[in-house]
Amino acid sequence: MVADQDPIPPEALPPRWGLAELRDDRFIYRHSRPTIELIADSTLADRSHPGLGLCRCWELRYRYFLADRAIHRTIGRVSTRRAAVDGVLECMRCIHETVSTADDPLAVDEVLDTVSLSDFVPEGIQSPGST
Repeated sequence: MVADQDPIPPEALPPRWGLAELRDDRFIYRHSRPTIELIADSTLADRSHPGLGLCRCWELRYRYFLADRAIHRTIGRVSTRRAAVDGVLECMRCIHETVSTADDPLAVDEVLDTVSLSDFVPEGIQSPGST
């Protein structure tokens, strides 16, 4: 994917979400008010199963700003940039559809706990234990 191309087209974004940063190995989407950031970073796959043969993966995190500090939380890891894009978009949609006011960090936490990143495993790849 070209670094100057938005991973998610602006028309596909829920209200008040926009691209805040875009690099080859990282992208951040930000909710305007209150400020919530969904971050996708390419990182070493050091915690993945060696049999998968992954050297890099994408870690999805969220950052919430509360008064004078930032709260960081890991949502999960996925194997591809496309899965990271899909996962970030799903997180945005869940926050938009479920949290009436996104100014409650506990409500945002609860919503993001329900997002299943396993839905974004590329087709043709079986999950461990499936036949």
